[in-house]
Amino acid sequence: MISKTSHRSRTSLHTSPWIIIGSVSILLIVVVVLAYQNYSREKKYMSRILSEKGAAIIKAVEAGARTGMMGMMWGGQQVQTLLEETARLPDVFYISVVNSNGLVLASSNRGLIGTQMSGGLPEKGLNQPEATNWRYKRIDDQRNAFEVYRSFRPVSHRDTWMGDRMRHMMRGRGMMMGPDNDWFLPSASGDSDQIILVGLDPQPFEEGRKEDIRNTAIISGVLILLGLAGFISMFWMQGYRSAKKSLQDTSAIKDQVVTSLPVGLIATDKDGKIAFYNSAAERITGLDLAQARGKEPDSVLPSHLCGLKESLDLGESINEKEMECEFTENKIVPVSISASEIINEEGQFVGQVLIIRDLGEVRRLQGEIRRKEKLAAIGGLAAGVAHEIRNPLSSIKGIASYYKSKFEDGSEDKEMAGVMIEEVDRLSRVISELLEFARPTKLNKKLSDMNELLKHSTRLVEQEAAAKKVDIQLNLTSDSIEADVDPDRLTQCFLNLFLNALQAMESGGRLTVSSSTGANGNVAIDIKDNGSGISAEGLSKIFDPYFTTKPKGTGLGLAIVHKIIEAHQGQIKVRSTSGQGTVFSIALPLGDSEMRLS
Repeated sequence: MISKTSHRSRTSLHTSPWIIIGSVSILLIVVVVLAYQNYSREKKYMSRILSEKGAAIIKAVEAGARTGMMGMMWGGQQVQTLLEETARLPDVFYISVVNSNGLVLASSNRGLIGTQMSGGLPEKGLNQPEATNWRYKRIDDQRNAFEVYRSFRPVSHRDTWMGDRMRHMMRGRGMMMGPDNDWFLPSASGDSDQIILVGLDPQPFEEGRKEDIRNTAIISGVLILLGLAGFISMFWMQGYRSAKKSLQDTSAIKDQVVTSLPVGLIATDKDGKIAFYNSAAERITGLDLAQARGKEPDSVLPSHLCGLKESLDLGESINEKEMECEFTENKIVPVSISASEIINEEGQFVGQVLIIRDLGEVRRLQGEIRRKEKLAAIGGLAAGVAHEIRNPLSSIKGIASYYKSKFEDGSEDKEMAGVMIEEVDRLSRVISELLEFARPTKLNKKLSDMNELLKHSTRLVEQEAAAKKVDIQLNLTSDSIEADVDPDRLTQCFLNLFLNALQAMESGGRLTVSSSTGANGNVAIDIKDNGSGISAEGLSKIFDPYFTTKPKGTGLGLAIVHKIIEAHQGQIKVRSTSGQGTVFSIALPLGDSEMRLS
């Protein structure tokens, strides 16, 4: 790796003069382009300022002429005087008015009146009477003028009647009419257009532009020198930067890989202090390892690293050892731990690494598999047993009914025969539940209103709830919630849960039924009671077949409920505190899918 880097550095130094020349040339072009853009921008700025100044002078002359004509009946001589006085403003060379043939009608320079305008008429903008235009014009051997021009109409050509009226009034006052006095008035035909030209001195702006050009040239030279020095320094530092970048890339890859690992990783330095950890280690252990950096592992982890410290101190490696560690109080986590020492290329000890894998999900899946295997075995056994028992039970019930009819009313024998019939019926119900639990049945799904199903199910237990002094409270959504379900099967589930809740509230209480829509597109149903509750040990077995806390229960009711909810691709969970009550939470998808009871 070192030899390759050195070779690249030597190659770069050998070719660097040509690269530097090319780079400096590019930089020079960039500087020239920027300087030209700056020159053009200054020129545009100067043109705009002078153009606006010329336009303001033209408007002032027009306004003065118009005011004089309207208020004091000015003639051409007075307008001529106005031009001469206005031309005395700073940086104004001349002000002239010419007709469409280039004949000078009035000018601040009286010697030009009656002559043809030098340089000819402007070539652009004459077809736009209201627009102000400009051009550069040479006025002598040493001076240029910035000439601003536009149409000159103290009285608009649209108001030709005004010109006629002015002439009439001037004649009425005895004023002499002629080219010296009425040249600025529009004729009856309205075709007597004049052009006013204002020559301005651009020298102050030219000097400013030259100063900017000098400054730009100095700055450009400095930039070129700095760029040259920068390029040379860049190639000198190429080897260093290449090695540094390679190291940074390797470090970034290492950090990304370690951070993204799904297993927890904790590393110590050669002094045995925690030097590194990833987010998975914090998630699995539930510890804030940021506070543990630089500390002994025993100060935050379980004592002796869950019993592995002795093996690590002896230099032994640990591979996938499963155990249960109590990282935080009252929280035992099943984990698989691997650990080993970190030895560098020179054989020196630099630390230890501990890899922790959470086995909680694995244990849960294993338990689920065992549960399903047990349910499958129980289902097969139940189907066989139910088939063998049902026929003898029918015979026993028939014989008991026969003898009951032979005994006298009120006799002990007749009472015993009745008890026998009742026990046979109870066994028959147990067998029916066994068959229902074992039999795969297709769901007859249809679009159903979940709120209506809940209302219908609660009405079926209203009388029993009233007898036990239990108040039923419905907290259903105001909008209907429609889902693709089997309404009969769900009604069976709800009734089973309602009856269990009523049996848990023998001294009265409240049964609360709630519905809502979840953020993930599910319908959520909560069935809550404030009865005797379920112990922590019973919660883990609540959905197992034949597990019951009732003296006469079969232990199949909740197992069937769990099976029906799973067939709908839903989930059912239970929360309970002994002596305070129980909550069953059901989540069902709203969408349509083909599902079968298995």
